[in-house]
Amino acid sequence: MAQQKRRLRLLVGGSALGYGVIYTGLTTAWYTGERVPLHWFNDLPEWQQLDKAGHFWGAFQESRGAVDMLRWAGLSEKKAIWYGSFVGFAIQSPLELLDGRDPTYGASATDLAANFLGSAGLLAQQLAWHDVRIMPKWSFHLTGYAQRRPNVLGSNVPERWLKDYNGQTYWLCTDVGAFLRPGNRWPRWLQPAVGYGGADMVYNDDGTNAELGLRPYRQFYLSLDVDLRRIPTRSVLLKRVFYTLSIFHLPAPALEYNGRNGFRFHGLYL
Repeated sequence: MAQQKRRLRLLVGGSALGYGVIYTGLTTAWYTGERVPLHWFNDLPEWQQLDKAGHFWGAFQESRGAVDMLRWAGLSEKKAIWYGSFVGFAIQSPLELLDGRDPTYGASATDLAANFLGSAGLLAQQLAWHDVRIMPKWSFHLTGYAQRRPNVLGSNVPERWLKDYNGQTYWLCTDVGAFLRPGNRWPRWLQPAVGYGGADMVYNDDGTNAELGLRPYRQFYLSLDVDLRRIPTRSVLLKRVFYTLSIFHLPAPALEYNGRNGFRFHGLYL
């Protein structure tokens, strides 16, 4: 009991400190321009909704980590699931206050909805299976679009990871073996994956892109993925590394379909 209390205090204190540092960093390094009264902005039509996929993925993974950390801290299964599942929503949503006071942006109701759905998606799986069987993942590859607008799409590699939606792909990877009967021979580490991406996006609206000769379009993928959580190892360190890296889709062959070019096969898609 004493150990559980120590773990819980460590978890709560560390999380509060970490979030405070991140929030302060954003307010002093990212949101440094003019501030205006809080206002709302409908950004749903922008970026082929890839930013919404990012909000969903982020809230899901933050909530997944919170549930597992609360289990580690000794909370009951019920409390760990219910309290932890909405940590992602609680972490990401206050950032809308910062966007809402930026004259070029605004608070987004659809961002809040994507945050909620990410946390709710984790909650639903934990209540149903006490595990994650359908995992949202993320992958990225460098594109040439950022060079055309580096102040928005990123001027260096870390910024491009965050800002260049042309290089981002969001995946849903399914643990097929968990749905089959016990004793089946499906390797638990092998997962089918469906992905979603977009391209030809330099500006956030189609009209401005069209003036540059760009026509944003959606991309759909069918691929495979390796669930690193299912790789057998006795190493505690490797288990933690695999757990952390399980938020990413690993490079693999993929079949792409988009409305502009039809089908295309990638021998190794990043």
